[in-house]
Amino acid sequence: MKLTVVGGGSTYTPELVDGFARLRDTLPVEELVLMDPARDRLDLVGGLARRIFTRQDHAGRITTTTDLDEAVDGADAVLLQLRVGGQAARDQDETWPLECGCVGQETTGAGGLAKALRTVPVVLDIADRVRRRNPHAWIIDFTNPVGIVTRALLQAGHKAVGLCNVAIGLQRKFAALLSVEPSEIHLDHVGLNHLTWETAVRLGGPEGEDVLPELLGEHGDTIAADLRLPRPLFDTLGAVPSYYLRYYYAHDEVVRELRTKPSRAAEVAEMERRLLALYADPALDEKPRLLGKRGGAFYSEAAVDLAAALLGGGGTPYQVVNTYNRGTLPFLPDDAVIEVQAAVGAKGASPLPVQPVNPLYAGLMANVTAYEDLALQAALHGGRDRVFRALLSHPLIGQYTYAETLTDRLIAHNREHLAWA
Repeated sequence: MKLTVVGGGSTYTPELVDGFARLRDTLPVEELVLMDPARDRLDLVGGLARRIFTRQDHAGRITTTTDLDEAVDGADAVLLQLRVGGQAARDQDETWPLECGCVGQETTGAGGLAKALRTVPVVLDIADRVRRRNPHAWIIDFTNPVGIVTRALLQAGHKAVGLCNVAIGLQRKFAALLSVEPSEIHLDHVGLNHLTWETAVRLGGPEGEDVLPELLGEHGDTIAADLRLPRPLFDTLGAVPSYYLRYYYAHDEVVRELRTKPSRAAEVAEMERRLLALYADPALDEKPRLLGKRGGAFYSEAAVDLAAALLGGGGTPYQVVNTYNRGTLPFLPDDAVIEVQAAVGAKGASPLPVQPVNPLYAGLMANVTAYEDLALQAALHGGRDRVFRALLSHPLIGQYTYAETLTDRLIAHNREHLAWA
C-alpha cells in the first residue's frame, strides 16, 4: 500500500508518521511518500519520519520528493495538508479582520474566507493531477477550511472525504471523564466543519445508551471551562458545542482577547522554528513533546482509521467525516458538505441518520452553509462582488460597511495569491 502526504514538510507530519507506525496492523503502509515544495523542511521532516519508523520497527519505506506527479503516481490514497501562503498569510488572516471589530481566525469569518480563496484553486489543481496519474486514488482532505475544500473536490467529481480532529478530540476527552475506552464512545456529532454540536454521547455504538445528561451532570463545569463557554449555555443547547462555536457565542469577548495578544500564527511560527531545530537532531527518533502544543491532536489516529476504511483494510465502521449531505439534514441542500457520523468503506462515506436538529443550531448551520456556497463561488470564479457577497452573508460579519471594508482588505492582503486580482 502506498500513501502520499502532500504538504509532507509540515511540522504536523511526525504526528501522522507516528500514527502510521503505531497502527500498522490497521493500515499496513509499504511506502509513505512525503511531498512538499519546501526541500529544506522536507529533508528535516523526512529524516525524523524515517527514524520514527526505524524506532518502531516498521518495515515500510519513506521517500521524499518535491515532484507532485512522482509523489502521487500509484498512490492508493493522497492526504492533503496544505497551507497556501504559510504562517505569514495566516498571520494576516488573524490580524486585519480585528481592525474592523471582527474575529480574526484562520478558518472562521473573513480570515477563513481569505484562506478558502487562496486554497481551493491550488487543491483542485493537485486533485486534477492526482486523477490524471491515478484515477482510483482516494483524496483525504485535512486542509482548512475543510468543509469548503471538500465541497470543491466533490463538486469536481473527485473521490474525496474531508477529515477534522475535533470529534476524535472530544471522544477522547469524554472517554477519559467517563473512565471508559475511547472505542466505547459514539458521538451524535452534527453540523458543518468547525460548526458542530455533540447532541448525544452513546456507549457502545449508534444505538447505545445516551450518557450525555450524566456527563454534563457530573462534568459539565469541567467541559464548559475547557471550551471557555458559560455552563448554563450547555443546558440551553442540550448539547456540547465544539470550541469553534465560541467565535459565535462569545464573538465580542473573543475579539477583545485577540486584540491583547500576539496572533496564533506568530505563536505557531515560533513553535515551528523550535520544532524544526529539534527535527534536525539525528538522535531524535520520536515525536517531541512540543509537537503536542502545535495542534492537530489525534489527527494521526483519525487519518489512519479513515484511510484503512476507504482502502478496505479495516478501520472502525462509523467515523465522523465531511461529505455530501444527500438529505441527511433536510433543511440543507443535498450538495452541502456536512460533518457527521458516517459508515465508511471502499465506496466512500454514507452519513448515518440524524435525529431532528434543534432550531438553535439548525438555523446557524443553514446560514453558514449559504455563506460556504457563496465562498466557494468566490474561490472558483473570483471577483470583488463575489467576495463581498460571501462576507455580507457570514453571520459574524453581516453589516454592509464591515463587508465593504473587509472585502478591500482581504483582496489587498491576498493579491499575490488571487489570479483574478
